[in-house]
Amino acid sequence: MARRPLTKPRKVASQERSRATVDALVEATARILVKEGFDKASTNRIAEVAGVSVGSLYQYFPGKEALVAAVIERHQQEIMQAVRGELAEILTQPVEKAMRKLVAVAVKAHRVDPKLHRVLAEQIPRVGKLEELETVSRENYTLFRTYLERHRDELGVDDLELASFVCVTSIEALTHNAVVHYSKILSDETMEALIDEGARLVTGYLTG
Repeated sequence: MARRPLTKPRKVASQERSRATVDALVEATARILVKEGFDKASTNRIAEVAGVSVGSLYQYFPGKEALVAAVIERHQQEIMQAVRGELAEILTQPVEKAMRKLVAVAVKAHRVDPKLHRVLAEQIPRVGKLEELETVSRENYTLFRTYLERHRDELGVDDLELASFVCVTSIEALTHNAVVHYSKILSDETMEALIDEGARLVTGYLTG
């Protein structure tokens, strides 16, 4: 049976110099993932691009999977920093307005480094700890479930857990494909229309 890869850092960088080393390694990993793909992201290659020794890499990370996990966590943080404030506004809005805002926010989230987002979503083997590291934060699912609970009287669905799964998965799939795969052929006007249609789709499911 194959050993599952280690995805936790060996130690946390506490000093400024060590933090700079870790940041360089994580940034190098992200660049290689985008330009060369997951298979080419060896520890030797990462250390070379980061400008540090392989020995220094292994002081902080047990292997490339741990570095990829760090890239995913950083990407999640960047996304949530970009959209957290807008997500908080949704809780008090009526269903139709809230759903449009959610789809629009999802588009904005996917526009945070979309090339990296594509690699993380489509190339990373989901093994070990990486099974738990989703490119879309579970925070979004929790917020959606909370929204449905607060607006239960406006809804036509009974199973809010299932409804949350259906809606969050649908919004993620729609916006991921639109931004990551079709952004070059979708104009801003068309993207707005897509947001409208996505919102109509989810709203119809929730209230129909």
